Amino acid sequence: MDDSGPFATTVATPTAARPLLGQTILVVEDSRYACDVIRLMCMHSGARIRRADCLKSARRHLQIYRPSVILIDMGLPDGSGADLIAELSNASPRISVILGMSGDDSTKSAALDAGADGFLAKPIESMSFFQRSILKLLPEDRRPSGLHSVRDEVIRPDPMAYQDDMAHIADVLAGPNDHRALDYVAQFLCGVAQEADDNVLAEAARQLARSRAHGTPVTAQAAKVAGIVQDRLEQREAI
Repeated sequence: MDDSGPFATTVATPTAARPLLGQTILVVEDSRYACDVIRLMCMHSGARIRRADCLKSARRHLQIYRPSVILIDMGLPDGSGADLIAELSNASPRISVILGMSGDDSTKSAALDAGADGFLAKPIESMSFFQRSILKLLPEDRRPSGLHSVRDEVIRPDPMAYQDDMAHIADVLAGPNDHRALDYVAQFLCGVAQEADDNVLAEAARQLARSRAHGTPVTAQAAKVAGIVQDRLEQREAI
């Protein structure tokens, strides 16, 4: 039985209005902005949610709890989500649904090759799409009837969660700007800025990523990104 803790013994019955009732979803995601979307979708769908912001915290969580569904971002601060997908896809008992997710569609093949049951392309905005992506992979007895009656909604996260992401990246940029840190900053910001429709920051992050990929000097570009991040932190709202 899937559970949310060591003492769980029953599973709630899902309904058309709350089709994920009884499911516990572990979201392995370093962006608070991206995670807030999923939190809201889970809340409206009846699922319980837990969050891990890196591979280390996800593994620590999984030593205690076994979720029924796990969503794993492909780019995490301490490694690739594909590594965790591979571990979990070969584990016994296996988590019912393992999904990779990313704002970079090119990582889909890596997620599926590692053993993921599917892939969610970010930004994830449609609640109906989110529900169906999970429900189609759950055992039949864990699905409700009449899902067609659920009204679709576009879910928007709290803009202040974007501020949290900017503070996180500002902390990373304040540390040693080695190649690994800059690659992480570019990857993180490309995804979250795109989700937030922050086109200026998204383009600056893409330019930083291109500079890193081509081996050209990145000092000026990294400074530009840091300046934009600081501007976002000084605003009352993120976007």
